[in-house]
Amino acid sequence: MNGGKKQKARRYWEGDAPDPPKSSKKRQPPPDEAAAAATKASGIAGPPGDRTIRKRTRKGDVAAAAKAAGTPAPPSGGKSGSGASLNPRRPAGDRGPSKSVWTSSRYREEKQLRTWARQRLSGATDPFPGPAPLSADKLKKFRRGGEKPAPPARHLTRARLSRAEDGAEESSAWAARAELLLPEEPGFLEGSDGEDTATVRQRDIADAVDIASAAKYFSLKLDQFGPYRLDYSSTGRHLTLGGRRGHLAALDWPTKSLSCEINVMEAVRDVRFLHLETMVAVAQRRWLHIYDNQGIELHCVRRCDRVARLEFLPFHFLLATASETGFLTYLDVSLGKIVASHLPRAGRLDVMAQNPHNAVVHLGHGNGTVTLWSPAMKEPLVKVLCHKGGVRAVAVDPTGTYMATSGLDRQLKIFDLRGAGAYRPLTTRPLALGAAHLAYSQRGLLAAAAGDVVDVYRPRDADAGLARPYLSHRLHGHVHGLRFCPFEDVLGVGHAQGFTSMLVPGAGEPNFDGLANNPYRSKKQRQEWEVKALLEKIPAELIGLDPHALGRVDVETMEQLKKDRIERLGFDPDAPAPFQPRAKKKGRSSTANLLKRKRKVADEDKREFVRQRLREKERDQAEPKKKGKPRPPGSRPSALDRFDR
Repeated sequence: MNGGKKQKARRYWEGDAPDPPKSSKKRQPPPDEAAAAATKASGIAGPPGDRTIRKRTRKGDVAAAAKAAGTPAPPSGGKSGSGASLNPRRPAGDRGPSKSVWTSSRYREEKQLRTWARQRLSGATDPFPGPAPLSADKLKKFRRGGEKPAPPARHLTRARLSRAEDGAEESSAWAARAELLLPEEPGFLEGSDGEDTATVRQRDIADAVDIASAAKYFSLKLDQFGPYRLDYSSTGRHLTLGGRRGHLAALDWPTKSLSCEINVMEAVRDVRFLHLETMVAVAQRRWLHIYDNQGIELHCVRRCDRVARLEFLPFHFLLATASETGFLTYLDVSLGKIVASHLPRAGRLDVMAQNPHNAVVHLGHGNGTVTLWSPAMKEPLVKVLCHKGGVRAVAVDPTGTYMATSGLDRQLKIFDLRGAGAYRPLTTRPLALGAAHLAYSQRGLLAAAAGDVVDVYRPRDADAGLARPYLSHRLHGHVHGLRFCPFEDVLGVGHAQGFTSMLVPGAGEPNFDGLANNPYRSKKQRQEWEVKALLEKIPAELIGLDPHALGRVDVETMEQLKKDRIERLGFDPDAPAPFQPRAKKKGRSSTANLLKRKRKVADEDKREFVRQRLREKERDQAEPKKKGKPRPPGSRPSALDRFDR
């Protein structure tokens, strides 16, 4: 206790203490000499004048010594007979030891043991101290952009940019180290010596894999309302099916749990999940409808009529619709309004795909061309002649590097979308029947459906490529829809007899980002993700061919804008103000003097430039003299060498 609390709690058996609280018991007389001796032996402080060295003892010893001396023992932690409790007080000037010998020694001993244990694990005896080194290839894999020097800016801005660069480097290093925590690896189907993997049947693959993977191969016989279009959610957990005769169903396909099943009593041309699996966009015969996961109609967009194909841009919350009337419309599902509507003037639009890298929409037309569209432009960004006949299908790989097209000329072509040689065919393969549907997987596999046969190719394989298929499967009806399931080695096929889920080893990405598309997220996590996605929504005006163009400066455009501004205003507003000499007295502000002073200031930059050039020239001439000019062999010194400069 400190301060006034010491004065309040005092031992009532000390000589200078105030009277104890009133009690029913009779007060004991002051301690005599024997009691004082017993108190001294037990370590209890005596009167104020006593200089006895106090020792730390247990409470039981103090009580026993006080009882032997005939003095009352110190009060315990419980209540006394009067109901009051007094705390003991040390005499003035006697603070006692701060810590017992046993406690301090035990503390030092335990601390030493902890230090030794730490050294044995990662201290001086650690043969590899510090963090593990990282290779440049791993850092390059996770680095977002190259290292950029700080621009010439103000001190605070330069420091902020430097901190941002350091944070980006640190995050890439942590991501490279955490790559070891990704246990899953992609695999492929490998045949025996001389065996063609295209001859392996789906039943054989299902028998060779584990039970959980074998359960992903199944078929749904729905021959009454077909043919079917399909779509998977962004997490790969949910599946929606839309039949041409009005059948609409949504289910959790790994568990085969049906969410809803209705009949819209109208032709269904295409279906697409929106940003969540709780909302499905359905292109019906007349208008565009949006349903929830219980089959309840949420919206009916009458401005989008006779829609044939749907594509959803997840980072922009845009639903792109291609109609039979030839209109390309962008609907913002977060605001509920149409942000753009284009008329390509190419007839019916029933071939559409999106580029996941830059959110550009690819449209295939009957004249053999493919046009690339952005909601910010009324005209196509690029127009490519791909086939001699009409285009039947278009697909773009997830990296935005390759585009696959098929046409009525029975040609399957792969185009390169990068660099100066972009939009040129890399590979061409003739097909017996033109592919009516194309789809890319997350790892670059290409599925092509012609009639009732589905072939899967590996375009990145240098040996096979499009020469021979990787897998082949024949169905019971003509194919009307293809879609790879995200994060799964599964290809969904919608056909005239229902739906079939195929096993395609190596198609899906084995590791997913738990903060972006988590297949196992809860309802609360889904709600939090939706809020964050809405906050990070990208405006539709930023969609273009180069998604990184926003961070660069267009120098030519800036110079042209500056020139137009000067022509419009008649002067350069960014030019420095002309020099105006200060008026002086005694005739020094005459016209000639003013012109002389103006000319002197105007030519100061030129004079400084000339001085700098002269200094550089003198320095260049002085360097050979210091080193000494080499003389030609056989020449003799001359008296005129001293005048050589």
